[in-house]
Amino acid sequence: MNASDLRRDFIAFAIASGVLRFGSFVTKSGRRSPYFLDAGLFNTGGRLGQLAEFYAAAITASDVTYDMVFGPAYKGIALAAATAVALARSGRDVPYAFNRKETKDHGEGGAVVGAPLAGRVLIVDDVMTAGTAVNEAVAIIRAEGAVPAGVAVCLDRMERGTDERSAVQEVQHTHGIPVIAIATLDDLIDYLQGAPRYEESLRAIAAYRRQYGVSTHD
Repeated sequence: MNASDLRRDFIAFAIASGVLRFGSFVTKSGRRSPYFLDAGLFNTGGRLGQLAEFYAAAITASDVTYDMVFGPAYKGIALAAATAVALARSGRDVPYAFNRKETKDHGEGGAVVGAPLAGRVLIVDDVMTAGTAVNEAVAIIRAEGAVPAGVAVCLDRMERGTDERSAVQEVQHTHGIPVIAIATLDDLIDYLQGAPRYEESLRAIAAYRRQYGVSTHD
């Protein structure tokens, strides 16, 4: 599957699963968005497995070098575990780990569960908005003596964060790591343009983008 087909198939899958929805939604930033992707709704084995295949394909197609994957609590936990399974099925068996929100002081203890953080660590998360979860994950990885290799997300909304840059651009600039997105807002718009029933949603998204969007990730 080429990159264009991968992005288009992911968007079709997210819409068909009811995970990518259109209407009026308030995001974490307080903005009222005409679309919303809730990765928590990939909540069956089949949906999560298919999502992980998209993650694995996007990661494999990238030029990011990594030794293991890491999922920030909470949504990133299932995403990283499922992605590790999908990568293994595609021929790349790597360790995975995730963090606890609170450090455990009994049993095995610590804030990290799974494989020890070592080498180049690829962070797997859902939709990057403010980049807060990524910032925390990078701090955890570096505290363990490992190196953040990049971030893989479902969807890049391509909208401004705290300044004129998008959350993705901020992460790339602050931490010097690449961001792999299965699909972007550009891909979503391209998909909707081919479907007349989404004409109203497309107009709303275009207006939202004019107000909050960034045009490029160069």
